[in-house]
Amino acid sequence: MATRLNPVGDASLLDRLRATRQLTLDLAAPLSDADATVQPFPDASPAKWHLAHTTWFFETFVLRDHVPGHRPFDDRFAYLFNSYYEGEGDRHPRPKRGMISRPSLDEVRAWRAYVDEALDRAFRDLPADATALVELGINHEQQHQELFLTDLLATFAENPMEPAYADLPAVSCHAPESLAFLGGRQGIVEVGASEGEFAFDCERPRHQQLLHPHAIANRPVTNGEWRQFIADGGYSTPTLWLSEGWDWTKREGITAPLYWRGEDNSFTLAGRRPLDWAAPVSHISYYEADAFARWAGARLPTEAEWESFAAWSDPNLGNQLDEGGAVLPRPPGDIFGDVWEWTGSAFLPYPGFNPAPGTVGEYNGKFMCGQFVLKGASCATPRGHSRASYRNFFPPHARWQFTGVRLAKDS
Repeated sequence: MATRLNPVGDASLLDRLRATRQLTLDLAAPLSDADATVQPFPDASPAKWHLAHTTWFFETFVLRDHVPGHRPFDDRFAYLFNSYYEGEGDRHPRPKRGMISRPSLDEVRAWRAYVDEALDRAFRDLPADATALVELGINHEQQHQELFLTDLLATFAENPMEPAYADLPAVSCHAPESLAFLGGRQGIVEVGASEGEFAFDCERPRHQQLLHPHAIANRPVTNGEWRQFIADGGYSTPTLWLSEGWDWTKREGITAPLYWRGEDNSFTLAGRRPLDWAAPVSHISYYEADAFARWAGARLPTEAEWESFAAWSDPNLGNQLDEGGAVLPRPPGDIFGDVWEWTGSAFLPYPGFNPAPGTVGEYNGKFMCGQFVLKGASCATPRGHSRASYRNFFPPHARWQFTGVRLAKDS
C-alpha cells in the first residue's frame, strides 16, 4: 500500500479528493453522450468508462470495505466497471467497453455525485487504512484523467470530420535549444521512492544502483529532428531497428509518429493543426525511440540514469495539466512535462519489492512483464502527480500516449 502524508481527517486530503473528482467532471463537460461512449481500440477506453471506473474504485475499496451500512448506487456497475482486479470477480470484457451504451453519461455523473456525497459524510471517521486508500484513489484517478485525454484524442482521430475537443494557442515561433549532452552522476546512487511520501508500490524499496560514465541530453528530441530522421530513411533502414520493431513497422505500415497528417500537420485535441517543429516529438513507440537513438549515434537512458538526472528538478514545473481543455507538447521544455520519456529499462520489480496487500496489490506488480519504463510527465499529466521515482510503463508498441524520447550516450 502507498504511504500517506496526511493524518486521519486531514482537511487537505479531503480538499484534494474534491478537486480531483471535480477535474474529471470538468474534463468531461464538453462531451456528448456519444462522444463519451466510443472506444477507439481495445487498449483505450471510452471517456464515460473512465468516469465510472474511478468512481467504482472509491465505492468498492473505501465505502464498501470501510463504511458500515453503505449501499452501492447500482449493484450491476461492479461488473461493468471493474478493470483488471481478479480479486473482485468477473467483469465486462475490456475490448467491449464501447458497447456499454447504458448507463448514460448523465447516469454515471449521478453515480459520481452519490459516491462523492458518501465520501464527504464518512471522511472524518475513516480509519487510517481507509484514508490511505483515499490517497491511492486520488492518484489512481489522476492517472485516468491523463488516459481520459489520450483515449479521447484516439477517439476523435478516428472521426473523418476531425472534431476538436477544445481550443489550443497558435503554434509557437520558438527555435529549439541547441542539443547538448550533460554528464550524469557516476558510481553508486540511490533510486526509488523514499519513505514518508506517497508512492506506488512499484517505486519501492529505495535501493542502490551502479551508474557507469554517461551523458544525457539537455532536452527531448523535437518534431524537427524527427522530420530529419524520416527524410534520411529512418523508417526504411532495417539496421536501425530491433527485429520486433522492424516487423511491427512493416506489419502496421508505420512511417511517422501517430497523428502526423502529411508532411507538416498533426491531429490534436484541437483538431488538425500545423506541426510545431521546435516542440518535443510525441506519440512514438519504444521501437521508434530506440531506432531514432541508434540513428542519432546515441541510446535511450536507463531508468536509473534518468531518475538520477532528474532527482534535483522540481516535478511541479513544466507543461502539465492544470485544468480542463486541450493539451499539446510545447517548447521550450522542462524535465517534467510535455512528453513521457522512454527509457531502455524493462518494467521489473526492484530488489525486495512487495506488492500492496489485498486486491489493490494487483495494481502494478502483475504487469511486470513485456513493458518498458517511461519517466517524467506529459502535458496531460495532472500537475503534482509525478516525481523522479515515478514509473510509468507501456508495452513497446504503444504510442497513443504523449510519449517522446530524451537521448543518452556512454562517455
